[in-house]
Amino acid sequence: MKLQDLDIIITAPPAPGWGGRYWILVKLTTDTGITGWGECYASTVGPKAMTAVIEDVFGRHMQDENPENIELMFRRAYSSGFTQRPDPTVIGAFSGLEIACWDILGKDRDRPVHALIGGRMNDRIRAYTYLYPLAQHPMPEFWISPEMAGEAAVDAVARGYTAVKFDPAGPYTIRGGHMPAMTDISQSVAFCAAIRDAVGDRADLLFGTHGQFNTAGAIRLGQALEPYSPLWYEEPTPPDMVEDMARVARALRIPVATGERLTTKAEFGAILRAGAAEILQPALGRAGGIWETKKVAAMAEVFNVQMAPHLYAGPVEWAANIQFAASIPNILMAESIETPFHDALIKGTLRVEEGYIQPPTAPGLGIEVDEDLARAHPFLGDDLHLNMQEAPCNYTGGNLFEGGAPPIRG
Repeated sequence: MKLQDLDIIITAPPAPGWGGRYWILVKLTTDTGITGWGECYASTVGPKAMTAVIEDVFGRHMQDENPENIELMFRRAYSSGFTQRPDPTVIGAFSGLEIACWDILGKDRDRPVHALIGGRMNDRIRAYTYLYPLAQHPMPEFWISPEMAGEAAVDAVARGYTAVKFDPAGPYTIRGGHMPAMTDISQSVAFCAAIRDAVGDRADLLFGTHGQFNTAGAIRLGQALEPYSPLWYEEPTPPDMVEDMARVARALRIPVATGERLTTKAEFGAILRAGAAEILQPALGRAGGIWETKKVAAMAEVFNVQMAPHLYAGPVEWAANIQFAASIPNILMAESIETPFHDALIKGTLRVEEGYIQPPTAPGLGIEVDEDLARAHPFLGDDLHLNMQEAPCNYTGGNLFEGGAPPIRG
């Protein structure tokens, strides 16, 4: 069996776009007629350029190769161009292609992917959700309203979730870490207080940031949040500042979590060696795929660190996350996004039920992709999956971050 054909579909979820402006789906077909699906979570270049990168990685390192040879193909991509170092664009391309290889192998053997990578360790995976606005919540006001966040948290708990994530301490700027405005600290505290008051001990609070603070600023904010006992403090400093993140971890009583912007065991290994995080959040469509992330989980196990796969993408990466999570002993929980489009794109073959996800037993990733639906929603823009803000932190007028999705404009 050899990898033969590649098809790439850039799908745009309908507004408001939870999961990003577009998802990069890849479909591989073997010379025996088996198809496999993957998803590339890579956004350093636009979708047209990324399509060319994926085609190059496939044609150069994977085409005509046996899909079993994951390790060989990874080493080719990782070492390409005499680099032999983490590259989020190249490895992002490889990651989605690698996921598709596992989908093929599972279908070829009539077994779910988790059965091929260590077997079924977990019969169900604890899910968590970001707090998205309810139907009655206006935007953009929702993103700066502790009261609305509390209402959304109550709704999530009613649906069975035992952990909710929110990130009211923006902005995310291209300028690197900054000192938070006092208003941002006060607003973050107000969010924690409102959500804790709304759900009590029925759900863990997951405080999200995206590397926007310098070390001192991250510590100041974290210390203000400690009375509310968040389960984690996500990526408090930029991802390239490993020792600085470790300084934050040592200064706080809140576990630090990180990983959505990291790729390969090399970058995650640096986090573990520095003691910079207690929870790792790999995005399998960027981290190197399923096999590479299994290695990260094994390293984390040695350090008594837990895994919480990240998801701000489509349901194909989610399916890979769940197959991975089913096979490891140190899973904490997995991020989930529930929208009608996510559900329809995989025909309801994977769902959150009462706050948990049951790993599917169907072959491969265990999902059925609606290819016609994916093609019917092409991304026609030239924007990136997510954007950083160029303007600096506003210390006088307040800051607003609109949830990581394109806003609806009337």
